[in-house]
Amino acid sequence: MRAMTRFATLLISLMLAACASPPPAAPTVELLHDALFAPPAQAPSSAAEIFAMTEPMKRYADHDIATQLRNRGPQKGLLDALYSKRQLKLEYDAERTRTASEAFEARAGNCLSLVIMTAAFAKHLGMQVSYHSVYTDETWTRNQDTYFASGHVNVTLGRRWADSGMRGTHPTWTIDFLPPEDRRGQRSREVSEATIVAMYMNNRAAESLAAGELNEAYAWVRAAVRHEPGFLSGYNTLAVIYLRRGHVAEAERALAHVLQHDPLSTIAMSNMARVQSALGRPEVARDLTARLARLDPEPPFHFFDLGQVAMRKGDYNTAQQWFAKEVARAPYHHEFHFWLAMANYQLGDIASARQQLDLALSTSTTRRNQQLYAAKLDHLKHLGLQ
Repeated sequence: MRAMTRFATLLISLMLAACASPPPAAPTVELLHDALFAPPAQAPSSAAEIFAMTEPMKRYADHDIATQLRNRGPQKGLLDALYSKRQLKLEYDAERTRTASEAFEARAGNCLSLVIMTAAFAKHLGMQVSYHSVYTDETWTRNQDTYFASGHVNVTLGRRWADSGMRGTHPTWTIDFLPPEDRRGQRSREVSEATIVAMYMNNRAAESLAAGELNEAYAWVRAAVRHEPGFLSGYNTLAVIYLRRGHVAEAERALAHVLQHDPLSTIAMSNMARVQSALGRPEVARDLTARLARLDPEPPFHFFDLGQVAMRKGDYNTAQQWFAKEVARAPYHHEFHFWLAMANYQLGDIASARQQLDLALSTSTTRRNQQLYAAKLDHLKHLGLQ
């Protein structure tokens, strides 16, 4: 996340292109060092494999979706066939970024996975497709000392290529996985399919890194920057992987490339401060940290961490106040709701605890967390605390 190096963090940006217009092609070969890593157990998916349609998907498109297309038009028909509760019954699940076929088979995916699956079906049905990176508040998660910032993308379906010569209006449909209230007034910019592929690969690199699989992480991010050299988030991820493996000089060069094209990137700046400390340049690190503090004095998880300290001290009133502040600025992060529920529970406010656990359940992004929060809610019910 954009947390400062005073928290000893590494930061990774997921599903985001890091600047408004693509920078010049990066010196990819100079920044990649294959000899530092072993080959992965499985090679990264190619762009074609990410969007590939399996035979079950084709049958679903040619039979189930075809009926909807005849009744409701191409875009609305595809939307209903994919996302109606009477059809696929898709679920949102951020456990892992999936290809189109994996999302279809699992009937679940994060927003990037669902965008990729939707686009695969649309292209199979001959529709025009465009992708958009949405300007919205980043969502932050963390795994040990690594923070992850997730952006948001959506997909717009245009007319079918076969209908391009027909007169009359041809409305477009944008399929978005944000709640309707969060889509009002949102701004976005169109990104290429090559960027979408790089986002997918960068996500897989970050997921492998979180699992401690550094060889796989390097293979994925290498694929990302080779596929789309202008995708700056990939170089930041590359730097974090180098740092984890202990290759500090290589990490510095990758981050210098990011900051050359995006000097205000607090993510790259924070990682660079850690690199400078590791290189024995404390003055440079202090200058970067001071600049970060000016740019972002209250980074993500700031109030949450203060609440955790108060909980360990048994000061539940103070903890409740800090957690409430974190919830107010990040209302869709399940972990914040959960800990606010725990503070409320310790204060004897069972009704508020139940309310926050309900919110933790509804905002959780993985089936594992949903099961955890559901079990805790059941526990309160069994205790008769309703």
